[in-house]
This record gives sequence, C-alpha cells and structure tokens, in this order.
Amino acid sequence: MALSRSAKRPLQIMLSTRIGFSGQNYSTWTRKAVSTPISQLAEIKTRSESAFGMFFRRFSVQAPAAQEQMNLIKQLRERTSAPIKDVKAALIDCNWDIEEAQKDLRKRGKVLASKKSGRTAAEGLLALAQDEGRAAIVELNCETDFVARNEIFQYLALSLAKQALLIENVSHQVSGVHAVGPECLEDLKLNLEHPKISGETTVRNAITEIAAMMGENVRLRRSFVMSTSSPAVLSIYLHTSPQPGLGRIAGLLSLEIEDGNSQLEALQRVGSELAMHVVAAKPLFLTKELVSSSALESEREILKSQAESTGKSQMAIEKMVEGRLRKYYEEVVLMEQKFIMNDTINVKTLLNNLSKEVGSPVKIGNFFRMEVGEGIQRLEASGADEPVAQSA
Repeated sequence: MALSRSAKRPLQIMLSTRIGFSGQNYSTWTRKAVSTPISQLAEIKTRSESAFGMFFRRFSVQAPAAQEQMNLIKQLRERTSAPIKDVKAALIDCNWDIEEAQKDLRKRGKVLASKKSGRTAAEGLLALAQDEGRAAIVELNCETDFVARNEIFQYLALSLAKQALLIENVSHQVSGVHAVGPECLEDLKLNLEHPKISGETTVRNAITEIAAMMGENVRLRRSFVMSTSSPAVLSIYLHTSPQPGLGRIAGLLSLEIEDGNSQLEALQRVGSELAMHVVAAKPLFLTKELVSSSALESEREILKSQAESTGKSQMAIEKMVEGRLRKYYEEVVLMEQKFIMNDTINVKTLLNNLSKEVGSPVKIGNFFRMEVGEGIQRLEASGADEPVAQSA
C-alpha cells in the first residue's frame, strides 16, 4: 500500500508538469511542477490578440499606399520610358509627386546623356523622307539594336528626315547628292507630337532627351539630300525596314528620260529594281569613265603583282592584267554589273531595253548607297572624317 502511494506521486508530478507548460511554444521536462494561474493565461491571450489586431490594422493601411506607389511608378514609366529603378528613385526623392519626379528624371537623364556621349554608337537606323523630285536620308545612331527598335527612337529618326527635307540649300536647283552636316540641323526647331515626347524643341535637345530616356549615347551622324532634274523618276529601296521610311541599308537612284510623257509605270518598276540592285551589288562608280585614277592605278598594281607571280612573259602578264581589270569593272561599276534580277544581262543592257520599251532614251542620273554604322570603328581608330556614302 505504501509502495503504491509512493509510485503515484511521481506520476502526478509528471502530468502536472506537462499540463503546466502546454500553453507555451515549446515543451520540456522538469523535476518541479510549474503551474500558471488562469488569470495570467487570459491576460497573455488578450495581449496576443491585441498585437495581432494592431499588426493587421497596420498592414491594411499600408496595402493601399503600396498599390498607389505601384500605380505612380507605372504611370511615370509609361510617360518617360526610363528604367524602373530610376523612376522609383525619382518618385521617392520627390515625395511621390509625379510631376516633380518627371522633371527630376529629365534633369538626371541629360546629365547621364552628356556622360555617355563619348561611347561608340554604331547601331541605329536610316530614316527617309521624300517629296516630288527630292529625297532626304539621315542616319541616327545608338549603341544597341534594342534601342533602334524602340518606337520613340524611330519617331525621332523620321522627324529628323522630314526636317532635313525642308532645309533650303543648293539641292533645290541642282540635281545630285548633297551632304547636310549635323550642324545644319541641330539648332532647327522640331514640333514633336508623340505621347512620350511632345512640344516644340530643337533637334539637339530632342536627341539629348531621347538619349536620356534610352540610357544610351544617341547621335545624329550624317544626312544627305538627293535631287533630280525634270523629267526624272526617283526610286528608293530600304533594306531591313521595321516600318515605312526606315531601314538599315538604303539605295536611291534617279532615272532621267528625254520624253516626260513616257510610260511612268515601266520607269518606276525598273527604278525600284535598280535601287534594290544598288543595295545588293554595292557599286562604287556609275561608268568606267568615272572610276578614279587612284582607284584604277591601285587595282592595276595589285593585279600586276599577282600576274608576275605566275612567271609568265611580260606580254602574257599584260593580257592577264587587262582581263582582270574588266572583271574589276564588272564588280564596281554600276553600268557594267550583272543585273541581280536577271544575271544574263548587265545594267547597261537593261537600260537599253527600257529605252526601247518606253520609246525614249533613259539613263541613270545619280545613285546613292548608305548603310548604318559603316566605317564607324575604323573612323574612331584613325580619327578621320566621316565617309561620304557611295554616290555618283
């Protein structure tokens, strides 16, 4: 009996210990029973509920504010196209005032744009604008193809081409290809009507603002205007064109005809094909007579050196050089090149056939080829001037 009572006591102690700590986040064993009054347990419960309620109320108040912040970030991002981290930083600095943040972003962007102006910009687009008898083409550069695909960049490029077409210069009276330097455009007024960039500004300021939006070096590299004498047909081909008036390679060509009443449809068809030919075949000269003496002498020296390595007689070497010069003409002279649409004839034969078709002599007045980024790396290495695009 005594043994039975003494055995029950440790069991009671054990049960009392487990029950006493059952309200905690952990459990343990102890030699001594611990009991918590019911009043204290009720107080702990009340405090827990109060703390949870306070946290829940605080979270509920912050949730709409966070949503409003996200909306402001989205709106400012849509307005400016600036990176999200820059948009958020500007809003925080301006106490979430979207108008002030937009001004702040423009200030920051202009500073960054000036710092990036020395970086290589070899990507971009050619933009073209045309009216009766004239066409203007500009090259707007950026650092990456990603920016060149941006609608704001493309809008600016087209706006610059339209502006170049309006410049009053000799091209209004004289047919040919005329260079228009960036300095002739930079101070001109632009009236922009785009959701993200609008209002009246100068060409220089518009380029700086786009550079700030894109986060890259953006620059107007060069521009040209081609004019034709009347009667003539001006034909244009743009290669890799994301939208009308834009491309990475451009071919322009004018067909002059003695009889202005000839079949325009045939002239336009052949003119378009020849503009495409200029892009693909890369001619350097219009006729053999226009090949520069320096280019001809350089090529002759190369061919002569190659022929002499064969060990043949001097007479044979001269014949080899002349034969290879004919091949050189076929490569670089437009009138001697094989026509890309029908390589059984050359361009000279094509024009003779066209003249018979329309009943009046037809000739190429001028041609012009231009490609985005051509020569930029070489120019920066040598410090030379900008190249003139291939023209005749």
